Amino acid sequence: MDLNSDFTTRVVVRADDLEWQASPMKGVDRRMLDRIGGEVARATTIVRYAPGSHFSAHTHTGGEEFIVLDGVFQDEHGDFPAGTYVRNPPTSKHTPGSEPGCTIFVKLWQFDMDDRTQFRKTMADELAAPVNGVATATLHADARETVTYSHLEAGATLTSEADGGIEILVIDGTVEAGGDVLPKNGWLRLPEGDTLTATAGDAGAKVWMKSGHLPFAKAPAV
Repeated sequence: MDLNSDFTTRVVVRADDLEWQASPMKGVDRRMLDRIGGEVARATTIVRYAPGSHFSAHTHTGGEEFIVLDGVFQDEHGDFPAGTYVRNPPTSKHTPGSEPGCTIFVKLWQFDMDDRTQFRKTMADELAAPVNGVATATLHADARETVTYSHLEAGATLTSEADGGIEILVIDGTVEAGGDVLPKNGWLRLPEGDTLTATAGDAGAKVWMKSGHLPFAKAPAV
């Protein structure tokens, strides 16, 4: 499957407008944002676990990165409530599920294959003091990418001229970017060379962002 796989174009998806699609595991549904490949894919997806649902044990051959959007994600490593950011690098493994139910934003097969750094962070705990109405946390940075999380006050503007493409997910509130209004779960991907200017609406916004990663986008090596 190829979905939004032309990384030289601007893409906007309001994920809450998409229908849920069943995954191979009962009780686990998804909304696909971009994808290269079949069930083994370089993929960006919003995944919903029904209460009491579980996925089978698996190894992250190409790595897995996710944010818990609501509910509590669970595996043998612990409970991960909403607002948690997790990186499970290549060769890591787990048996995921959720007794209360949860929704996560997840990216698969987008790691440096030599990365072995595994961690979890409560994103809000990492925030620096606000500057011009924007408080930002650097969640992860390496030679391939930078991952941040920001709180925007009403009317505040988040900007980035990062090389290598930019991608944002609106976790709460709304932002206006390039003439598009992105609500909660709105997703924007900008190609290399584009500049991000995202202005929060009247209720402010919480925004996750990744930059620098698009030159490395390719199908899984399987």
